[in-house]
Amino acid sequence: MPNKQKKVIKAKKIKEIVHHEPDIPVLRKGKASKIAPLPDIAKKTSVKKKVIKNPLIQRRPKNFGIGQNIQPKRNLYRFVKWPKYIELQRKKAILKKRLKIPPPIHQFSQTLDRNSANQIFNLVTKYQPLSKQAKKMLLVHRAQLRAEGKPDQPTPRKPTVRAGIREVTTAITQKKARLVVIAHDVEPIEIVLFLPALCRKMGVPYCIVKSKAKLGLLLHRKTCTCLAFTNIRE
Repeated sequence: MPNKQKKVIKAKKIKEIVHHEPDIPVLRKGKASKIAPLPDIAKKTSVKKKVIKNPLIQRRPKNFGIGQNIQPKRNLYRFVKWPKYIELQRKKAILKKRLKIPPPIHQFSQTLDRNSANQIFNLVTKYQPLSKQAKKMLLVHRAQLRAEGKPDQPTPRKPTVRAGIREVTTAITQKKARLVVIAHDVEPIEIVLFLPALCRKMGVPYCIVKSKAKLGLLLHRKTCTCLAFTNIRE
């Protein structure tokens, strides 16, 4: 019995110790100690130097308002008035990106590869028409023969390519065209838009190449929309 009583007393003491809250010391608010300011001698005083100005040189501030001083050099790219053909090129490029292009127009963006195009251009050089200088030389030679009293024997015409939209369309409709070459960058595109469909209908082989300037160079012109091979030498 005494052992049990001792155990009960110990358990009560342990509970009292656990539940007993320790006394937390309360901090009293006091005035913080201030640091004494430095004396006036220790403070650094910055002495401003007086700049001596030349009385002959006067300030003349510029006014860049309308009708005032000459404007400073700026980037005037957005004010540039571009040529009409450059504006059309840019608008065309934007529309091609934003709109769904119909197939008849889209086919002109798919041109022959460089090797095949070079082969066709080499073939065109063999059938290209005479230049103005060559025609002039030929006429001068015939005139000299006639002046000497020799008989005038005109040389037979060599087979040449037919160039231009009218001649090419007539050659296709008459089934005389063997091969049609179309430029991809004709402006406006409506000029040659019907040619691929016409060639397919008449069973004439055709190809789209770069560019109208290259075709024009081969035919002694500035540009050429299309050309057709009719007579081919064997």
